[in-house]
Amino acid sequence: MSAVVVPAPSPMRGILLKIGSVTVFTAMASLLKATSDQVPAGEQVFFRSLFAIPVILGWLVWRGELATGLRTSRPMNHAYRGIVGTLAMGCSFAGLGLLPFPEATALGYAMPLLTVIFAAMFLGEQVRAFRLGMVALGMAGVLIVLSPRLGATADGVSTAETLGAVVTLVGAAFGGLAQIFIRKMVAEERTAAIVFWFSVTSTVLSLVTLPFGWVLLDPGTAALLVTAGLLGGLAQILLTSAYRYADASVVAPFDYVSMILALAIGWFVFGEVATGVMLGGAAVIIAAGVAIIWREQRLGLARSRARKVMTPQG
Repeated sequence: MSAVVVPAPSPMRGILLKIGSVTVFTAMASLLKATSDQVPAGEQVFFRSLFAIPVILGWLVWRGELATGLRTSRPMNHAYRGIVGTLAMGCSFAGLGLLPFPEATALGYAMPLLTVIFAAMFLGEQVRAFRLGMVALGMAGVLIVLSPRLGATADGVSTAETLGAVVTLVGAAFGGLAQIFIRKMVAEERTAAIVFWFSVTSTVLSLVTLPFGWVLLDPGTAALLVTAGLLGGLAQILLTSAYRYADASVVAPFDYVSMILALAIGWFVFGEVATGVMLGGAAVIIAAGVAIIWREQRLGLARSRARKVMTPQG
């Protein structure tokens, strides 16, 4: 097996790649939302997954990794991760169709908070008081965003929007579980294999929803969905590349650029005006997420210094 070439660290390149991935993912989500009135979530998952595959394969060919990048010694792990990830994707797409774009984006930020909890539950990771406090703060922000949908403010609340909030949070929970599978897999599997086999698995699993209302697409809608799939594959490549050039703690905070993009797209494309309650809740969630990332970066630096002190010199 050929050795994996690790590029020299380049934080600025990593940050730019991460912003690029967030921008492309947000564009993909906007296309899915634009088709949500006509196309069910399961059919959207099919197009998003299927048309990401050629992009990923092309990337591997370009990198000269096609022969080795797709090998796996843990096929069942890919299957389990695929099931959970497909459920996360389906719920997320359903939520996009039922909620304003910025609100769906804000609720999606619950995923990294839930990942912290799941990591403690299933991986035995030690979660200290600071992270627990920030997770609690972030979930309080989620409740603020949810409050209009749960009857805290009664004006203009629809059953569809309440359902959208619920399925978006369920999707975030499944997404957090998918992250746990990925954390266990990265020690033994190449990132390319994880990304590729997830796309294959989710494409196949989405066909289960075929009897439940798939529609015959007009050319315009089909073009939007194919584009969404291609963008999804491109965004995944940009995201993977970002982590090759910079540490996760450096690039992770730029996930929240998607909030700015979602607000702009919601306003200019879908005519959606973000409420003060939603913006306040989103600010709390983002603050909690950034605090967790900052704390992890500080702990990582401290561990690195400790290793240097303990390493014999000369």
